[in-house]
Amino acid sequence: MLKSEIENSKFEIKYKHIFFDLDHTIWDFDKNAEETLHELYGKHKLSEIGLHSANLFIETYTRNNHLLWAQYHIGEISKDELREARFKKTFIELGVPPHLLPNDFEDEYVKIGPTKTNLFPHAHETLAYLKDKYTLHLISNGFKESTETKINNTDIIKYFDQVIISEVVGVNKPDKAIFEYALRVAGATKDESLMIGDSIEADIRGALAFGMDAIYFNPFNLEKPADVPAQITHLKELTLLL
Repeated sequence: MLKSEIENSKFEIKYKHIFFDLDHTIWDFDKNAEETLHELYGKHKLSEIGLHSANLFIETYTRNNHLLWAQYHIGEISKDELREARFKKTFIELGVPPHLLPNDFEDEYVKIGPTKTNLFPHAHETLAYLKDKYTLHLISNGFKESTETKINNTDIIKYFDQVIISEVVGVNKPDKAIFEYALRVAGATKDESLMIGDSIEADIRGALAFGMDAIYFNPFNLEKPADVPAQITHLKELTLLL
């Protein structure tokens, strides 16, 4: 297994396959969401229904969305429940009466958001470097249509051999079944595989419990739990470590 020294020094382990998470790891979910929400804030004239601060609206939505995605990861809510709740909860929390909630706001967000192309810094550079040395794959807890739009619009699809989407597989990370499926379609074994992602529960603890090594992507330099053996704060660090 990986040692904690991975955070500070190059290491040599005979990996053949690297599995990446997508949202919040390669595709900058929050930045893309912010751009989309600024557009929709203006289009729907949200200031006229009492939301006088676009930034407060976006901050509140982001908090609610993260909490709901955490519930989705572990199967507490469904895709439809997540999508129904995140904006409704945000509008009501900010004092918008139910009868003034904008129609089709969620549908427009889902349509526009995945077309945004902001990636974390050095994403293309890092993936291109790693592709020359390893076989790369994606394991995403996202939804099929939006995931495919994201990877095609950003042209990162060219780096990945297999794209595993939880909605297609029918199970989310951290369930071991999605890791089993990913290894099977990739033709990989646990010992030769590495998971990289931002979610401690879904990506890191999920992979570790399954028996795969994992690196925590921690761009905001949050406190690392003791049971997480390795982390990076910038994608480019992978070119020095792997």
